[in-house]
Amino acid sequence: MSLFVFILGASLGSFIAALSWRMPRDISIGKGRSFCPNCKAQIAWHDNIPILSYLYLRGKCRACKKPISSRYFWVELTTGGVFFLLWIFQNRLIVNIDLLSLLPLWATYLFLVSITLLCICIFVIDYEHQIIPDELVFLGFAASVLALLASGTNLFYVHLLTGFLSATFFLLIVLATKGAGMGLGDVKLAVFLGSVLGVRQAIVWMFMSFVLGACVGVLLIAAKKYGMKSKIAFGPFIVASFLLTALFGAELISIIIPYTL
Repeated sequence: MSLFVFILGASLGSFIAALSWRMPRDISIGKGRSFCPNCKAQIAWHDNIPILSYLYLRGKCRACKKPISSRYFWVELTTGGVFFLLWIFQNRLIVNIDLLSLLPLWATYLFLVSITLLCICIFVIDYEHQIIPDELVFLGFAASVLALLASGTNLFYVHLLTGFLSATFFLLIVLATKGAGMGLGDVKLAVFLGSVLGVRQAIVWMFMSFVLGACVGVLLIAAKKYGMKSKIAFGPFIVASFLLTALFGAELISIIIPYTL
């Protein structure tokens, strides 16, 4: 079953890789099959098998022999890996995202698949283009609202308030730094992800976002990949910290805010 989940994740990752490439370029995902960015030749189905086709073709287009970006391989592999981890640690998810325990099993899986794919797509687009498409954030927030309504409890109000308070915190940082540290896209993203998590989990998630961002930033500067004044997209750190909190929130809470247990 774990292998099936990984293959499913990698297959959906292939779609996310295409969507994250087309969306910033205003190319409809429904406009034709996948094509080589260099020669525009359509990619045959047997050359579009997640992970395996890239390795078999050694990262080159069969038609023009020019290199194809490794982003497709890494997005597919990462999505498969994330799906595998979510499957293995699904009991942790129910503990760390309390609304999941109140949903039917099919709704739980559908919700997890939806927000995971949206998170990975947002991660890739923000990393590559430093933008977070509103459409993806609104879809995620809508999925969260529907899940909260389906839970049938007062979690609806608590989680919505958590989302808007998280966004307010980020907005204050944007205003204080005049957009130097993050942008309004990050603020909107906080509404979506904050509404999925509970209050304590949201505190840990936001804290981890800054810790992860600071650590990676220092490493990049030390490696001379970026300068002190270089802009680094913050969305990927928000997404990565969200997934870490979803998987290991209870342990992180016991370390970061032990007195809330």
